[in-house]
Amino acid sequence: MEAAGPATGTGRLESVGLGPFDLDDGTTLPGLTVAYRHDGPPPGAAPQVLVIHALTGSADAAGDWWEPLIGAGRALDTERVGVLSANLLGGRYGSTGPTSIDPGTGLPYGTAFPAVSTRDQARAQWRLMDMLGLLELDLVVGGSLGGMVALEVALARPDAVREVMPIAAPAATGAMAVAWNHLQLKLIERLGVDGLALARQLAMTTYRSEEDFDERFGRSAEPDGRPSIVSYLDHQGRKLVERFDAATYRILAGAMDRHDIGVAWDGPQGAFGRLAGGGTRLTGVGIQGDILYGPRQVRALVDGARAAGVDARYREIHSTKGHDAFLVEWDRLSALLREAVDGR
Repeated sequence: MEAAGPATGTGRLESVGLGPFDLDDGTTLPGLTVAYRHDGPPPGAAPQVLVIHALTGSADAAGDWWEPLIGAGRALDTERVGVLSANLLGGRYGSTGPTSIDPGTGLPYGTAFPAVSTRDQARAQWRLMDMLGLLELDLVVGGSLGGMVALEVALARPDAVREVMPIAAPAATGAMAVAWNHLQLKLIERLGVDGLALARQLAMTTYRSEEDFDERFGRSAEPDGRPSIVSYLDHQGRKLVERFDAATYRILAGAMDRHDIGVAWDGPQGAFGRLAGGGTRLTGVGIQGDILYGPRQVRALVDGARAAGVDARYREIHSTKGHDAFLVEWDRLSALLREAVDGR
């Protein structure tokens, strides 16, 4: 009897070994493991959607960070479409990364884990999808780092992707975002675990907006006299330290810093031409008040794609939540996803 392949449609976190994996920099990982969750009908029975997480996310989109959007009757209706999400290569939650065991030493890779690119991460997603028999995507969508990887998933096999929807993600990471990541990584380098907590606090000030902080905290103070915003940032730092690690943060932030869709395709126009040739539609979603990868950068992505012949359109989320709107503005996100899935 032929052995069964990796499971789909279980609505549970699964894990699969995918063999050796070559990285862009020439390094070969002796073994690639990917953690994933697939909900809804299997490949071949219904259209399939790939949802990709951001910096500190996991494969559990349907049960955690995008739960309001995935499930029966929701925007990504698992009675009508299959939904796959996988922990990124270099991640913390089940896929091969710095906390994985290096077979050469028997110890976690830690800081010895090699640098990865968003292209590497996209190819790892395709390696998983090949194993699952998921050969075509109706939609690939993600926010922030997830949007960067979504673009590379589409570029890797444009003939196999009907639509790509990067949310709050540019064609290439800009200087300001690299600067903020530099400061976060320096804090980690110099202060270890305390630095990771501070890096998260600094990051939170870029994920939200001035208006959001003023509305939520204003001049309020805690019983101990600390400003409420300071207490909030301290709490966010402690939470990340409890569930994440410095080496993984460095790897994933580095992938974001190096993100540039033109690197492998003779510049951005070559990349856009590849999408046009494959017939992939692009919907770029900007977020009002996003100071990391704001509307100007997303519009530039869409305009460049359109100029190269891509069926490209721009949408915007109007929010006071800043960059993190892609994790909280459920009504607007639902409308965007329904438009994409129902518009095939």
